[in-house]
Amino acid sequence: MKKIVTLFALLSLVFVLVLSGCGSEGANKEQESGNNGAQNAGNSTDGDKKKENVTLRIATVNNPDMIVMKEMSSEFTKETGINLEFVVLPENDLREKVTTDVAMQAGMFDIVTIGTYDASIWAKNEWIEPLTPMMDKMSDQEKSDYDVEDIFPSIRDALSYENNLYALPFYGESSMLYYNKEMLQKAGVEMPLHPTWDQVRDISKKVKEANNVPGLVLRGLPGWGEVLAPLNTVINSFGGSWYDMDWNAQLTSPETKKAVQFYVDVLKESGQPGATSTGFTEALTLLSTGKAAMWYDATVAAGFLNNPENSQVAGKIGYAFAPSEAKDNNGWLWAWSLGIESASKHKEEAFKFLTWATSKRYIEQVGESKGWVVAPPGTRKSTYDNPKYKEAAPFADIVLESMTQADYMKPTKNPVPYQGIQYVAIPEFQQLGTSVSQEIAAAIAGKKSVDEALENAQKLAEEIAVSGGYKK
Repeated sequence: MKKIVTLFALLSLVFVLVLSGCGSEGANKEQESGNNGAQNAGNSTDGDKKKENVTLRIATVNNPDMIVMKEMSSEFTKETGINLEFVVLPENDLREKVTTDVAMQAGMFDIVTIGTYDASIWAKNEWIEPLTPMMDKMSDQEKSDYDVEDIFPSIRDALSYENNLYALPFYGESSMLYYNKEMLQKAGVEMPLHPTWDQVRDISKKVKEANNVPGLVLRGLPGWGEVLAPLNTVINSFGGSWYDMDWNAQLTSPETKKAVQFYVDVLKESGQPGATSTGFTEALTLLSTGKAAMWYDATVAAGFLNNPENSQVAGKIGYAFAPSEAKDNNGWLWAWSLGIESASKHKEEAFKFLTWATSKRYIEQVGESKGWVVAPPGTRKSTYDNPKYKEAAPFADIVLESMTQADYMKPTKNPVPYQGIQYVAIPEFQQLGTSVSQEIAAAIAGKKSVDEALENAQKLAEEIAVSGGYKK
C-alpha cells in the first residue's frame, strides 16, 4: 500500500490543522500543569544542566487513564529528578496540536500521545524517534524488568515500522457494549453475550421507554477519532467499507448506506439529546452517572464504570461483545501510546519516562494505589494473568477475547486494500475522516439526509484515492 506523503501534502495538512486549531473551541479547554516547579522544556540546555533541571513536556489526551498517569507522575520525578509538564487536551485538539508540531519539527513537546493509526505514518516521516535502538542499550536487568515480549504482539506490530518500535503502549482497547443491568431488568429484557445490532436497537427502545433515559448512547461528535470510531465498526458489521480492492470509494454502497442510516436512526429513536456534542468522555459521564441505559464504545471504559470511586453504577454494569450483523468480530483495535518527538532535546530522559509509564511496575503501582479495576488494560499478557486484576475486572475475559479476535489486517467482510478497523491506515485519512465525520454529524443533527451526507463523503473519498495515488 502506498503510504508516501509528499511535501506538498504534508504542508497542506499542516495548513489545514493550523487553521482548524485557530478556531477550535477545544483550544480553550487546554490544561497545562507540571510538578516540582516544572518549567518549559525549551528553556533547558542539552548537556550543561543536571537532570534535576530537565523538564519534559508531555502532550496527552484527557481520558481517565491519562489523568491517572498525570497524578502518578510525581513518583517518576522523585525517582529520577526529571520534572514533567503536561498539556492535557480533548482528543480532537490533541491531534491538531501534536500533528502540527511534529510536522513542522517545532519541538513544542518531548513526548506525545499517539495511536496505532499514527505510529507507522509518523515513523516513515521521521517525526518520532525509533525506540528499538534505545531498548538495545538497556542493561539486561532493565530489559528483563520492562519485558517487551509481554506486550501483546498485535499492539507491538501496530506500533512498529520496518522492525523498529516507535511508540510504547500505555493502554490498549477494543470495543464492547455496556448496559445497566437494573434498567434492562426493569424493561423486562435480557442482553445476549453476542448481540446483533437489530437486537440492540430493539432493546434500546424498550429500556428508554421503561426508564425514561437514553436507551443507547453513541458518539456523534465530529472527528475521525470520535464519531467515526464506533460508526466504522457498524459499517464493517453491515458488510460495508471505505474502498474496494481497486480503491473505488464505497461510501454510497447499499451496505454502507444501510449502516449509517441505522446509526442515525438509533440515535434519533433512543439516543442522547445533542448527540453531536457527545464524544468518549461525555458518553462515559452519561452512563457512569446513571443517565443512560446502554453505551457502545471502547473497552477501556470498563474499569472506570466498575470503579465505585468514579462511577455511580459500579456493580450494575453488564458487558457484551461488539454487536454483529453481516459480519462477526467487529471490535476495533487501538492503543494510546507514548512516542518521543524527533525534535526533542531530551530524548534520553524522555525514554526513561516512556519505559516507566508503560511498565509492568507502573501497572502494579496503579493497581495497588488506585485499585486494580483501573489498572491500564489491553497492553500486557501479565495483566490478564494477574489474579488481582481478574478478580477486580469481571470484564477481563471479554476484553482479552475482543482484542485477540480484532483483525487489523482484514477489517471488513469483503477484501479491501487498506488496514485498520475503525480507520483507513493511510496518511490522508486524518483529513478525510474529519471531513466525512462532519457530514455524518450533519446527518445526525438532521441538517442533511443520510443520502446527501454520503454523496458528499463519497466525493471526498474518491478525491483522496486519486490525489493520494492509490487509484490507478
